[in-house]
Amino acid sequence: MVHLLSHARYAWLVTASLIAGTVNAVASGGSFISFPAMLAMGVPPVQANATNTVAIWPGQLTSVFALRADLRRDLLVVSLLCAVAGGVGGAEILLHTPQRMFILILPWLILLATVLFLFSGKISVWLRKETAQPHVQKPISMTGLVGMMLPVCLYVGYFGAGGGLLIMAVLAVLGVDNMHQLNSMKVLVACVANFSAVVTFVLMHAVVWKYCLIAMIFAGLGGYIGAHYARRMPQKAMRALVLTAGFMVSGWFFLQQFRAAH
Repeated sequence: MVHLLSHARYAWLVTASLIAGTVNAVASGGSFISFPAMLAMGVPPVQANATNTVAIWPGQLTSVFALRADLRRDLLVVSLLCAVAGGVGGAEILLHTPQRMFILILPWLILLATVLFLFSGKISVWLRKETAQPHVQKPISMTGLVGMMLPVCLYVGYFGAGGGLLIMAVLAVLGVDNMHQLNSMKVLVACVANFSAVVTFVLMHAVVWKYCLIAMIFAGLGGYIGAHYARRMPQKAMRALVLTAGFMVSGWFFLQQFRAAH
């Protein structure tokens, strides 16, 4: 019976990683599926989050190269410094967060990310309206960029889900009014912040490699499948899957906290 349960957990990790990679390629939010699967393997919450971040990151890298032509060159240095500092800082905060405290924070983080994803459609509509008018590249306040981007990158390094949407919102508020530039900057900043967190997690030996490699392989396969068939997949169904997973996972953690308190 124990062996059967172990095999079932491995099968779920493989399946969840495959689905997560596919969802990330089509709609983002795959961590809502792969992170609980990592917890189901018995990995402590902090290490599970670190391991999941490392496993999912390679799928982000290919998008950076494809979108490089639309990057805002005048924002690159400051944005990348915020990404590196935020990614490392967020990872360090995570690794120094007691497991019990992280468990208390976790459902709120997942709920926040799910709500962000829920309203991402409306935020995207707002962003498109902002970028639909003929635009002139405006100078951006570097002080404002640091003040707003650094906290977002800290969040990306600490937990990450929904971080891309926050990066786009920050840049739009500061005056970036080209949708292609917003998207390319989002991909680059999120990728660098996550990579900085990944390096920190690896150097601090916070990654459970036997599960990480499984998740990485199948998330990569899922990403390939998702990218290949993205146009054939019903977007509404994928979004519904992500939202359902997010609300169910946060609800499950809230329930566990309630049971522990009583």
